[in-house]
Amino acid sequence: MNSWILRFLRYYKTIKGVSFHTLRNYCMDLNGFREFLEVEIYRLDEKQKASKVTLDDLEKEALVGGPDVGAIDKKMLRAYLSTMHLHEVHRNTLLRRLSALRSFFKFLAKEKAIESNPMEAIDSPKASKKLPVTLTYEQVEVFMGKPDIKEYMGVRDRCILELFYSSGLRLSELVGLNREDLDLNRLWMKVKGKGKKERLIPITAGAAKWLKMYLKHPERHLDTIEHRAEVDTHAIFLNKWGKRLTARSVDRLFQYYFRLSGFAYEVTPHTLRHTIATHWLEKGMDLKTIQVLLGHESLSTTTIYTQVSPKVKKEAYDKAHPRARKALAKAVR
Repeated sequence: MNSWILRFLRYYKTIKGVSFHTLRNYCMDLNGFREFLEVEIYRLDEKQKASKVTLDDLEKEALVGGPDVGAIDKKMLRAYLSTMHLHEVHRNTLLRRLSALRSFFKFLAKEKAIESNPMEAIDSPKASKKLPVTLTYEQVEVFMGKPDIKEYMGVRDRCILELFYSSGLRLSELVGLNREDLDLNRLWMKVKGKGKKERLIPITAGAAKWLKMYLKHPERHLDTIEHRAEVDTHAIFLNKWGKRLTARSVDRLFQYYFRLSGFAYEVTPHTLRHTIATHWLEKGMDLKTIQVLLGHESLSTTTIYTQVSPKVKKEAYDKAHPRARKALAKAVR
């Protein structure tokens, strides 16, 4: 099974072009299933277990060992599903693991490693619909004001926040930005979304101002006590060593500014993405345009923002019930 997991991960990395985050989840979820089979089905002891497969193994020779993929049937899969229910695994986590298994067994069937796909007999529970958390306009201003823009790194952080909020970028899209992706004269930038799909996104004048300030900052090319000079000449956003900023580092920045802001709920890069989408909708932008800007494959993914905004809900109510609103207005007078 190990060799097939590695072949699957290599396929999704090189051919499908999935993000590092998706690849890591596939690796983790398939490893979890393999360990379940070894412990619960085959009752292997520690010495007999195959070593764990990590993302680093993608660059090494395929490992051998582990359960035989051809012997996995629907009973084993249902036992795995039952174990997750027993351990009260969160519904969304369970759905993610089942999705990884569906992709894996679909790949095995395509490669003719199995005669039939046992996952076709497994139904997935419905995903729990959770509305995204968004910030108010006032909260956005508070959050934007937290970086110390008197410092070079503070300018960088303010630039990051401005770009997230103004353009609705994904975290992976922001950290992957290069100098050649920006056209600050025509206010456009090219980003690589999911599956390495490219799209053009407009840059607001405000975000362009912060980008120019950060890219032309004199300290970008100096070694100081706080940071090193630019090493990566392509990357837009740099860490304190002058190299490309990582997604994990941006997450830590958001946690820091979230604590400074004193908000009741956590603010992440995706929170700003949800926020600007909701604000676009409130300002009258149509859903199709928002879909294109955010890089959503399906319009149904974008329509969730109509449920988030109280203003949009009220306008929908006014349009659907004009007589009821008029009657209410008269009653109030």
